[in-house]
Amino acid sequence: MGIYEAVAHNEIDMGVPAESVFAVLSDPRSFARWVVGSREIRQADPEWPAVGTAFDHKVGIWSITLSDHSEVVDATPPQLLKLLVKARPFSKAYVTLRLRPVAGGTRVEMDEVAADARSRLLFNPLTDPLIRIRNRESLRRLKALAEGKESIPQGELPPRDSAREGHVTGSSGPATT
Repeated sequence: MGIYEAVAHNEIDMGVPAESVFAVLSDPRSFARWVVGSREIRQADPEWPAVGTAFDHKVGIWSITLSDHSEVVDATPPQLLKLLVKARPFSKAYVTLRLRPVAGGTRVEMDEVAADARSRLLFNPLTDPLIRIRNRESLRRLKALAEGKESIPQGELPPRDSAREGHVTGSSGPATT
């Protein structure tokens, strides 16, 4: 029996052109608003979303957060953004966002797949429905940003210190998802 290769696939139609959606994806500050579980974007490479660039983030629930980063694996504006999203030591995943024109706007397709053997333990037939639910909500939030119903956080992000590695920290207050 082979290893289960879950691919959580979600899609949503947005009433704006692909360039508007990609503009949101091109602003790392937006990820704290639309990615479920993301708590804070701490730093970002100024060239984001060029291939090889990254941003540092905190993800978590309740008082437990992980500090790590996500990096661009592939980008073809405004049609494709593929990220390696890290929340070590628990998981690493490839998240691919494809943008296609449709009548009245853009269809955004989101695929998430485990990036390493340890993460495949988390991405399995039992957790796959939960990942799809999380990603459905994330796409709903992305749509609100792209359509101007919600706003991207303002303020400058400091340049990224690429020497940092992921670590677990404690935090006070409830998670903001």
